[in-house]
Amino acid sequence: MMRSLYSAVAGMRGFQVKMDVIGNNIANVNTIGFKGSRVMFHDLISQTLAGASAPTDTTGGTNPQQIGLGVGVASIDTPMTEGAPMITGLQTDLAINGNGFFVIQLPDGTHAYTRAGNFTIDQNRYLVTREGLYVLDTGGAPIQLPDNTKSFTIDKSGNVNCVLDDGTIQTAGQIGLAMFANPEGLQKIGNNLYTATVNSGAEDLQAPNQGIFGSITAGALEMSNVDLTAEFTEMIIAQRAFQANSRVITTDDAMLQEVVNLKR
Repeated sequence: MMRSLYSAVAGMRGFQVKMDVIGNNIANVNTIGFKGSRVMFHDLISQTLAGASAPTDTTGGTNPQQIGLGVGVASIDTPMTEGAPMITGLQTDLAINGNGFFVIQLPDGTHAYTRAGNFTIDQNRYLVTREGLYVLDTGGAPIQLPDNTKSFTIDKSGNVNCVLDDGTIQTAGQIGLAMFANPEGLQKIGNNLYTATVNSGAEDLQAPNQGIFGSITAGALEMSNVDLTAEFTEMIIAQRAFQANSRVITTDDAMLQEVVNLKR
């Protein structure tokens, strides 16, 4: 059977994966804090028809003769480039200007991470996500406003400064940010959340606006980092590559049909 037939099938499968990733990126072009993915390919094993030969005193050397056997998906990366900020004016909307992730407590007590800062205050005055998950401070504890809080502000260092009924100011906590040795190693779990993996490294929980950690901008949200123009360009490339691979299969089929017709 023709090698090109299986190579083309592998190509179609690879570009189907690429289209799946592009479709998800486009679907999340307006998702707060979303980080788009990209597909990288690598060639598969090659069949060696003849090995290389070394030069001699009378002849030159020859290169190996190999036929490739298709393509595979090498990786699906998630570049953590920063999205553009969108001003909302809502005090509980927070954007990270620079490096870091908000730390969120899951129902089982473990930590998740997000760049989506569309938070709110619940009935018990805790700072939570829209799904009701606690936003944690630099010590890994939930942030709760005092009972007699009249209003509050959040500064660029993540301090939640509350104005009490008597006019005094009290800091309810400082929003923590997490950094990782390899942020692209984080795993998406839905709801704009990531979890740490064996390749991301452990979380480094620190205060915002110090060292390599970004600052907090209240009244703003980080938009998706998906570039719609680039995604449509990649879509065209993937579509044409898929069509080209399907044409190889059609051509192989015609050639095989000619072989069958030799019997007539």
